[in-house]
Amino acid sequence: MGVQKFDVAVIGAGAAGMFCAAMAGRRGRRVALLDHAPAPGAKILISGGGRCNFTNLDVTAANFISNNPHFAKSALAGFSSQDFIALVKAHDIAFHEKRLGQLFCDGAASQIVGMLVGMCAAAGVTIRCGHRITEVTCGEAFLVRTDQGDFAAETLVLATGGLSIPKLGATGFAYDVARRFGLRVTPVRAGLVPLVFAGADWMQELAGVSLEAVAACGKAAFRENLLFTHRGMSGPAILQVSSYWREGTEIAVDMMPGVAVYDWLLGRKAARPKAALKSVFSEILPMRLAQYLAAAGERPIGEIGNKALAAVAARVSRFVLTPSGSEGFVKAEVTVGGVETGDLSSRTMEARKVKGLFFIGEAVDVTGWLGGYNFQWAWSSGYAAGAAV
Repeated sequence: MGVQKFDVAVIGAGAAGMFCAAMAGRRGRRVALLDHAPAPGAKILISGGGRCNFTNLDVTAANFISNNPHFAKSALAGFSSQDFIALVKAHDIAFHEKRLGQLFCDGAASQIVGMLVGMCAAAGVTIRCGHRITEVTCGEAFLVRTDQGDFAAETLVLATGGLSIPKLGATGFAYDVARRFGLRVTPVRAGLVPLVFAGADWMQELAGVSLEAVAACGKAAFRENLLFTHRGMSGPAILQVSSYWREGTEIAVDMMPGVAVYDWLLGRKAARPKAALKSVFSEILPMRLAQYLAAAGERPIGEIGNKALAAVAARVSRFVLTPSGSEGFVKAEVTVGGVETGDLSSRTMEARKVKGLFFIGEAVDVTGWLGGYNFQWAWSSGYAAGAAV
């Protein structure tokens, strides 16, 4: 089989890759979209509980983690969340805001995949799934060798994501290609992932308990739902801070956010002096958690000194723990880190020292919060590259 020639080869038929390919195809570029998976959009299909949290109403560079906090600004301005919302509306995909600006399909995530595949088809993009890539080289053009034939293109876009969710075929392919062409890759770690605590048997007793809390790691703090698991903590609040957490560092949890706990306990002491402390806490907290936090046991709150109540209040407002680790890339929704932004153009995503080589989406050292931000980075970075290739 001879080499198939195109203007642009995009490796990775996920959110960023499909959107980039469609944008390039619209400009009249002959585009090949390649992926080793049997069908496009696998990660999209499982996102948002199968409904795809495709963007957020309020997206700024402050919603992303990167060694360069300003890098995402240009791409986000070039194609905003409002631009993608307009696209979804134009394709008659019904959606709703769940909370905190998070937008989900009313129906299935397959609607977003269908929209992207349709856009690629309309733009004349050649999609080749089930193609395992064996080598990428560059001479007069980029040559992508696969187990089902070779593809040559003057421009190459890497949109293969990071290491999260390996069961869907995630690999470090983009990082390997980046290094081969002399680009730097920042250290990567699991993000938006449950945290685990070695030897914390008390957490097993709380497994399944859920509450609204503020989880903090350093200067990052998020008020959302928290869930105790048999191995540690999960839920949106914990997933958010996990992207900031580093091994050996602490996290702090406010179990009663917005409540001046000590003043509240003094008020309950006056109003319900015969009530056990766990019963008092259960007015706001789940009973199992209330029982654990009530260190004074069964004693009536009226018999507990104010100094002891202050200590309990401080613990509830700032419960400090040191995770022993995370659930890793198997459970991570994203990969933190990636191709060094200093080696890429923030306007086009092209490698500064390698003409025609682009990196987009999760492969880049730009990681969004939970809530549609990572999909928006896929659209924005894909659009930036698609307009330049």
